[in-house]
Amino acid sequence: MTATHRRVWLFDLDNTLHDADPHIFPHINRAMTAYVARQAGLDEAAASALRETYWRRYGATLLGLMRHHGTDPRHFLRHTHCFEDLPAMVVYQRALRRMLRRLPGRKIVFSNAPRHYAEAVLDVMGVRQAFDGLCSIEGMRFRPKPGIHGFLRLLDDHGLAARDCVLIEDSAENLKTARRLGMRTVWISRQARRPAWVDLRLKSVLELPRRLGALG
Repeated sequence: MTATHRRVWLFDLDNTLHDADPHIFPHINRAMTAYVARQAGLDEAAASALRETYWRRYGATLLGLMRHHGTDPRHFLRHTHCFEDLPAMVVYQRALRRMLRRLPGRKIVFSNAPRHYAEAVLDVMGVRQAFDGLCSIEGMRFRPKPGIHGFLRLLDDHGLAARDCVLIEDSAENLKTARRLGMRTVWISRQARRPAWVDLRLKSVLELPRRLGALG
């Protein structure tokens, strides 16, 4: 088996496989602020500030709520990732399915999002069957990227060696953890500067098959 076919492609979901900025992220942000307001008994402005504090301190609002308010993570995720018309909100490129078919090796979605949401978005894009697995926030035992624990859980649960994995992400911080473990890294970004821990920077995930040579 060649190195290319042995590779395992780990794809982030939001802002990697689809564009979450126009509709989905604003909706989630509003839902999280409302949840924090109810949980902590705060007005909207104070709840937004607390949510930002938790995100900066722990890397995720959920971790702060779990630590300081005893929040049930499944309840939080269910109520903050609820959409009346998700198909109308998912912005993606129709060529995504063809790109995934062209890519040799196993493919796994590795996302900080909850499973029900990730599966629904993949279904909207018609690519759920293109993946061999999904590691969601539940699979990470609610310890999200960029923390190393979620990465180790992914590797253990799927029987993977880090050296065989390539992480494709819009978050440079998440890629830094991947590099520490020995993974190859692909950054989906339009920024000109490429951090030292990034092997390949692409403007779009659709460029990946024709840039495989750059990964060695």
